[in-house]
Amino acid sequence: MANHRYPNEVDLPAWVAPLHLSVTAALAGLIWVVQVVHYPLFAAVGPDEFTRYEQRHRARITILVGPLMAVEGLAALALVLAPGDRTLPMLGLGLLGAIHASTVFLQVPLHEQLSRHYDGRLIARLVRTNWIRTIGWTARTVVAAAVLATS
Repeated sequence: MANHRYPNEVDLPAWVAPLHLSVTAALAGLIWVVQVVHYPLFAAVGPDEFTRYEQRHRARITILVGPLMAVEGLAALALVLAPGDRTLPMLGLGLLGAIHASTVFLQVPLHEQLSRHYDGRLIARLVRTNWIRTIGWTARTVVAAAVLATS
C-alpha cells in the first residue's frame, strides 16, 4: 500500500517546495511591514490627502502582492496534488483560504470605503482585521518550511 497513488497526484519538480516557501515568506514579511508600519500610519495622513493616498496605495500594493499571491496559490495547489502525505499542504491551503477570505470580505471592502473618504474608525478596523492575514501568513511560512523539510 505504500506505493498507492491517487489518480490526481502529480510529480512535482524539486523547485516547487522551495519556491512556495520563498514566496510565502516574502508575503509574510510584507504583511508584517504593512501591519506594524504601513496601516497604522494611514491615520497620520489626514483627511485632506487621505483619499488620494489610499487610491495610490491600492494601485501600488496590488502590483507588488498580486503576482506573489498568484505564485503562492499555484504552488500551494501543486503541493496538495503531489504524492505523499497531504496533511501539511492541506493545512497550508486552509490557511491560504482564510487569508484570501479575510482579504476579499474584510480588507478589500474597507479599502474601498477608505478610497472614498477618510474615517479613523475604518482605519482602526483595517489594522485590527489585518491581524488575520498577518498571523495567517506567519503560520503559512512555518507550514511551508515544514513541507520543504519533509519533501
